[in-house]
This record gives sequence, structure tokens and C-alpha cells, in this order.
Amino acid sequence: MSLKTIPTIHQFLYKQHISTRWRDNDVYGHVNNVVYYSWFDTVVNGYLFAQKVLDYKDGNIVGLVVETQCNYFKPVAFPDEITAALAVAKVGNSSVRYEVGIFNGDEADASAAGHFVHVYVDAMSHKPVPVPGKLRTALAKIQR
Repeated sequence: MSLKTIPTIHQFLYKQHISTRWRDNDVYGHVNNVVYYSWFDTVVNGYLFAQKVLDYKDGNIVGLVVETQCNYFKPVAFPDEITAALAVAKVGNSSVRYEVGIFNGDEADASAAGHFVHVYVDAMSHKPVPVPGKLRTALAKIQR
């Protein structure tokens, strides 16, 4: 995603609504930057749960976050309702790069946007493993 232009909601293929909370606001009266990363994590894992490809309790393979980045375009504040939007930018041998947008209310332009990279590893050894076939199929549904 180019950060020279603000992403629009139409560039994302999966959407999840999230309510802001009173505690999300910081002393400056807007949602603190760390909350956006929580929303990124929520939409990525929400999609994986919805597709039944994430088993964090008994699975042999887990996705570890190795990189994340966010750009902020306009503030969000409690009691705003946001939409966290998701698309897959790239699936590698053992990694996935997700593109994420945060949209305030019904706005078409992102309030914030960035990316989130998982590397899939063996749950015990933490050595990288190929992205499993069932997961690849689920990711293809939202890949650009």
C-alpha cells in the first residue's frame, strides 16, 4: 500500500466493527497509538478465527508477529465506532503480510493504515514452517 495516498475502505476485502472504549483515549483526547496495534491484531486474528484456521490452544503451528507499522491520518476518539479492514498483500513460504485500515464510522478514507507480518513457526521449536494449505486457501479469499 502506498502511503502517499490515504487508503479507502474499498481496498480491503474483510471488515470487522469495533467499539472504542473510554480507556482507549489518552490525555490528548484521542485514541492512543498503541490501541491501533491492538485493533490490527484483533482484525487479523478475527479473520483467522472466522475461517477456522487458527488454533492457538492445540495447534502445531503458530503465527508470530515479526513486523508491524502504522500511519495515522486523522484522530479517532471514544465513543467512535470503527471498522478495522483487512487484505492480504503477500503470502510467502512461511510469512504473510496483511494490510490493515482503520476507518471511523462510515468514512471511506482511513483514519490510520499500516501492515502486520506473521511468520508461521512450529509451536514448540519456533522454527519457520511453510504456511499450511488450509490457511493459504483462507488467505487467498482476501488477497489483493
